[in-house]
Amino acid sequence: MRADGELSAGNGAGELRAASGVTERSAASGVTVIIPAHNEEEGLPATLESLRAQTLPPDRVIVVDDASGDRTGEVARRHGAEVMRPPANLGSKAKAQNHALPHCTTDLVLAVDADTVLAPDYIERLVPAFADPEVVVAAGNVQTRFTRTVWERGRSVEYLFGFHWHRPIQARANSPMVCSGCCSMFRRSALGGEGFPTRTIVEDMDFSWTCQVEGLRARYVGEAVAWAADPESLLYLRKQVWRWMAGFCQNVRIHTGALVRRKPMLALWVVVAMLEILTAPLWWGAPLVLTLGLDRPVLPTVGWWLGAETLFTLPPLVYAARRRGLPLRKVLWNVPCVYPTKIVNLWYAWKAVLVELVLVPLRLSRGLTVYEKGRAPTAAAVAGTPSTA
Repeated sequence: MRADGELSAGNGAGELRAASGVTERSAASGVTVIIPAHNEEEGLPATLESLRAQTLPPDRVIVVDDASGDRTGEVARRHGAEVMRPPANLGSKAKAQNHALPHCTTDLVLAVDADTVLAPDYIERLVPAFADPEVVVAAGNVQTRFTRTVWERGRSVEYLFGFHWHRPIQARANSPMVCSGCCSMFRRSALGGEGFPTRTIVEDMDFSWTCQVEGLRARYVGEAVAWAADPESLLYLRKQVWRWMAGFCQNVRIHTGALVRRKPMLALWVVVAMLEILTAPLWWGAPLVLTLGLDRPVLPTVGWWLGAETLFTLPPLVYAARRRGLPLRKVLWNVPCVYPTKIVNLWYAWKAVLVELVLVPLRLSRGLTVYEKGRAPTAAAVAGTPSTA
């Protein structure tokens, strides 16, 4: 890896391996937690309390107070965390994490979002993954903290489906698509001089793909559970989904050649994800095409479509609800909310394909370069320094 965060498609497979310090050694020891935070005084206490309650306590907890306009730093100190405040806003989560990284001396670094709550045994369940010297990043099972609005309820269904269906399958194939940035643990030596990657808008996926291309391993630990606070309004859902989709396509643009050559199974998951994006309008529009375009009877056509949709959706959700010990009635009650969320996902997925995979290569756009939060700022922070971190 280059110091400026750029990585050419032809980099040697041993480059990250050499930087990671992977050797014949036992499990890593010691954990430092880095929490990037901008205007997080409301959500931060629950995150810090969950860290204090860990059955395997971290050695240090560092909060990077990234030019907050509220009492983020004060709240962090009151809960026993070390606080680092850069002289100016750094502009992204990865850059905020990199600000603290030189101060970490433990073998492992756990990056936690300031509105994410960890189960008491989260660290204890993640650390054993690093007994394998090839593992350089690991993350657990993310669920939603709140289900108050239609957007949070829709996201809760997406998470149940993704983290109990897609992720376990990818994990069995030793090719996880991403170790979630809200609660991922890294081997510090693998971050090297560059630190958390900043060349894309989603550092978690970039690192997950890079390490696997280099012959190292990313691990999904389904028994380790974290609860993330997701966007509660359409405004902030749009910002988050645009960042996620643009970041995914940025990584497709950067990594595809190397994935095909060195990690074909991961390349397969990427192809499947791209096909899902490109064919989704056909599936969603099928009832209209069949009834209005081909003059098929409305009720049987709609009934067939709903039956197929239920067949694809229901079994994984029932399985996930049982695994999580959630009331099935509550999970099913949230299912209708996933469809407005899917519409938002699809809109920004197509926008990302157009911008990041068509316009950027043609030099007609710079793509998404500004990191915008997916959560509303606190009332106290609105009057403070504006930021995109």
